[in-house]
Amino acid sequence: SHLLFPGCELTASTKSYTFQVDEEDDSDHILALSVVCLTDGAKDECNVVEVVGRNHENQEIAVPVANLKLSCQPLLSLDNFKLQPPVTFRLAAGSGPVHLTGWHQIMHREDASFEEDDDLSEEEEDENEQELAPIMPAKKYRRKE
Repeated sequence: SHLLFPGCELTASTKSYTFQVDEEDDSDHILALSVVCLTDGAKDECNVVEVVGRNHENQEIAVPVANLKLSCQPLLSLDNFKLQPPVTFRLAAGSGPVHLTGWHQIMHREDASFEEDDDLSEEEEDENEQELAPIMPAKKYRRKE
C-alpha cells in the first residue's frame, strides 16, 4: 500500500529530518522522494539537499540530490527516487526553506510471499506460457546479384 509522505521542510534552524520506521516492524518499507522545492521566504542562494543513508557495508554515506536556487531552479522533480529507511535529508548549503514530498510504501512480508506464486495450477502455468511469445532469432537476408 502507498501512503503519502507528509513531507518535511529544511531551514536554517532545522537543517535535517530523519525518516525511520519502527525497528520491530518486519515489513519492507520504501520511501520515494517526488519533489524538492524552495518555499515562501527562500533567498536567491544555492540550497543543496543531501540524502544520508547507509551503504551495503553499513557505512554512512551522503549524496547530494538537489541544488536549488530561486532565480534559476526553484523546484526539482526526482521522479520517485526510492530510498530505504532510515534515511536523513539534510540541508548541506543554503538556508531554505526547502520542502520535500513523496510517498511511503509498506509491503507486509506475507503479501510478498513467494509461496503463492508456486501454487499456480498447471492450467494457469500453461496460460502464462502461452501469453509470452518466444523470442525468435533475426532473419538474415542476402542480396541477390
